[in-house]
Amino acid sequence: MTQSVLVQVGQCGNQVGCRFWDLVLREHANVNKKGIYDEALGNFFRNVDTRSTNGDDINLHKGIIRSLKARAVLVDMEEGVVNELLQGPLRDVFDSKQLITDVSGSGNNWAVGNKQYGSLYRDRILEVIRKTAEHCDCLQCFILIHSMGGGTGSGLGTFVLSLLEDEFPEVYRFVTSVYPSADDDVITSPYNSVLAMKELTEHADCVLPIENQSVCGMDMSRLSCHNSLSSARLLWLVYGGHWSLIDIVNKINQMANSGKSANAIKHQSTLISGQSKVKQQEKPFDAMNNIVANLLLNLTSSARFEGSLNMDLNEITMNLVPFPQLHYLVSSLTPLYTLADVNIPTRRLDQMFTDAFSKDHQLMYADPKRNLYLACALMVRGNVQISDLRRNIERLKPSLQFIPWNQEGWKTSLCSVPPVGHTHSLLALANNTCVKSTFTDLKDRFVKLYKKKAHIHHYLHVDGMEQSCFTEANNSLSSLIEEYNQLDATKGLPVTNMPRLSIAS
Repeated sequence: MTQSVLVQVGQCGNQVGCRFWDLVLREHANVNKKGIYDEALGNFFRNVDTRSTNGDDINLHKGIIRSLKARAVLVDMEEGVVNELLQGPLRDVFDSKQLITDVSGSGNNWAVGNKQYGSLYRDRILEVIRKTAEHCDCLQCFILIHSMGGGTGSGLGTFVLSLLEDEFPEVYRFVTSVYPSADDDVITSPYNSVLAMKELTEHADCVLPIENQSVCGMDMSRLSCHNSLSSARLLWLVYGGHWSLIDIVNKINQMANSGKSANAIKHQSTLISGQSKVKQQEKPFDAMNNIVANLLLNLTSSARFEGSLNMDLNEITMNLVPFPQLHYLVSSLTPLYTLADVNIPTRRLDQMFTDAFSKDHQLMYADPKRNLYLACALMVRGNVQISDLRRNIERLKPSLQFIPWNQEGWKTSLCSVPPVGHTHSLLALANNTCVKSTFTDLKDRFVKLYKKKAHIHHYLHVDGMEQSCFTEANNSLSSLIEEYNQLDATKGLPVTNMPRLSIAS
């Protein structure tokens, strides 16, 4: 049995994390009807004896759930989101020892988050992470959730990432990074993102980039549900105008308002977060954050449930990351609806595989089919056979360009437990050179600001921050883009049979 620890940093990280804990509890409740603490639950939860003053863990074999505590560390330099979480239905899943908060925030400044708060809270963060890790019998990975455009998520988030590498070098570090859009309302977001990119490239084992249009990290409490759902700031473009998370939410609402029973929102729907009516939904962005949380549910499904072809998280990095720095994976989900949101017809199995390679199902702006695959993983859940996997891979291969030296670069997993409300689902993770377009756009926005030295003084007044940090971060991103360009240059080259190694007798 292995365990994973979720580290959620900043407003966006904690909002997405909140949705994840809600969904993972619902998923296990649907599977674990008898309320027994088993290995599946043990991956993300401790079973704590509330009768003990020390809060000791209960032996797994005793079986009875006493009090589940999330294997999580919550960090934010503002109290709002964390306090709201502690006052909500998930309050019993966390305790104060897992939380690290301040009141002033990072002011959308990477240097404040990384240099100032990093130095100030280093020992405390490390202590909380160590204690959380000590409760794990076999800690497999840390999953960090943060945003790139603000100050705490980008700055303190990447500081925590480097801490994890220093203190737990053998434990894998997966990062879900929410990238800002070109018209982000934080003017310094290009600085924050490029400075954070350098840290991600150097310290992460695997990064799942998600492109965001000012959804996560927004304070939506002052907006009414109607206004916020129609607000352009809520658009989260998954592919340049073709599909957005707001489209998903609007489509679900249209189905619910149509009066057709077959299309009604289900009573247990995660879209409405337990509310009895859609109009009572307090946080319209929850439905969008659910999609990111659903990505993590599928990513960890093989570690939590049995299957005929399970895949550990360490196998993802082993098989999908041929070069240490090229660890940015494009993710796509099908179905996009989280759990049992809507009574919609189930997609045919073969169509599900086709959808996974469609631009409309990707969580970032990219077109992998026009670029080069280094490797690809298919993580399937539900009643799917290995023969179904093989047939669809063979069907799709002619339309996908793989790098010449890794034409068979597929990694597959089959988890027998489907998502709630679906017969099957698929998460595709592609190491593809198409991510360079996002990085190139980000670099262009950075250079446009940096040429004028705009807002630089806000960063340089922070102790430990020097102007060389900007040039080093820009050079690091340029080198990363160039590595992808060099690989793209091999596209179209003939596939030759590489000579086998001769082993001396």
